[in-house]
Amino acid sequence: MDDDKPNRRRTHDLTSGPIPRTLLLFALPVLGSNVLQSLNGSINAVWVGRFLGEAALTATSNANLVLFLILGTVFGIGMAATTLVAQSVGARDLPEAKRIVGTSATFFFLVSVVFAVCGWIWVDAILTGLGTPADALPLARSYLRIIFVAVPMMNLLSFVMTVLRGAGDSRTPFFFMALAVVLDVVLNPLLIRGIGPFPELGIAGSATSTLIGQTVSVIAILIVLYVRKHPLRLAGADLALLRPDPALLRIVVFKGIPMGLQMIVISAAALTVMGIVNSYGSQVAAAYGIAAQLWTYIQMPAQAIGAAVSSMAAQNVGAGRWDRIGKVAASGVGFNLVLTGALVALLLLIILIISVLIIRTGFAYSVRSVIGQEALWWSFPAGSIASLVLAAAYYRFGRWRTTHMIEG
Repeated sequence: MDDDKPNRRRTHDLTSGPIPRTLLLFALPVLGSNVLQSLNGSINAVWVGRFLGEAALTATSNANLVLFLILGTVFGIGMAATTLVAQSVGARDLPEAKRIVGTSATFFFLVSVVFAVCGWIWVDAILTGLGTPADALPLARSYLRIIFVAVPMMNLLSFVMTVLRGAGDSRTPFFFMALAVVLDVVLNPLLIRGIGPFPELGIAGSATSTLIGQTVSVIAILIVLYVRKHPLRLAGADLALLRPDPALLRIVVFKGIPMGLQMIVISAAALTVMGIVNSYGSQVAAAYGIAAQLWTYIQMPAQAIGAAVSSMAAQNVGAGRWDRIGKVAASGVGFNLVLTGALVALLLLIILIISVLIIRTGFAYSVRSVIGQEALWWSFPAGSIASLVLAAAYYRFGRWRTTHMIEG
């Protein structure tokens, strides 16, 4: 009985208390994590641009878009698992939550390894297909190959953090994201220039610092969770849960594919636009990479609130507290609600296809003959306005309130 009390405290309850305050306190660490990630990319871009020049900055811009596509393909599985975990926690069914964690973690990691191996093998074909400028191609190859090695650790860290958020804990992920970012930012210049005892690795040093930061952080967070005896940790007999349950895996994959397709749509659009950008040469490509980095800051509040609403709503669905769902949605100001079911993900996918793949990419491609490279910059607000209009229409008229992730 003594162990149950701390366990209950560490699976944070999002089904009671004042909704606006609970949502805000949960969302702030998520926002902080997003800010840290973007600052990490921005600072690393400064190091690469300052020490290695425009071609290297173009190389990282191209490589990061490929990485984003890879992360997007497994994003849906992580989100589906997180939603299922949150619903199980809300229903006070921790054994079911552990089953979901075990099956999802194994599948998630194995898929990540497959992507890493395939990416390493076909890195040249990927970059050539993207139209990477010739002067940036060798640099992009060196950078991306190390990033592919880091993909399993990056995905595992992301999975652990999203599961913790599903359990109602957004602060622990923030601290370990901070650890990964600090290590990455500090090691970047040391490994690029070979300062002190560190080897001079050039652009490969930037990727190596990311690999080290992600690996150390994921090992550290797992150690802390086991030392604290977190209720969702898998130990002893629970390690058998790492063998995927076929029935549960089908649910996770079926629910996760539409969510993952959302990220794939965004990535495909970004890669298409990057192909257009690359045709202008390394200077414009480097500038576009910086602009794309800055654009992520604009999206952060919506992403943080959306993640908080998703976890909070899922726990309330699991607890059968449908009376709170509308209030949660109102407090979240309608930001891209992913409450329950694959239907919501599919409808949001349609919104993304229209706003990102059709409008943003189409705008950049069709108008560039009129206003040149300025079309690239104006495509961002054009796609965002379309997404806002479509999302608002779905929230007002859609049937998302009638769907469920877990039946019963």
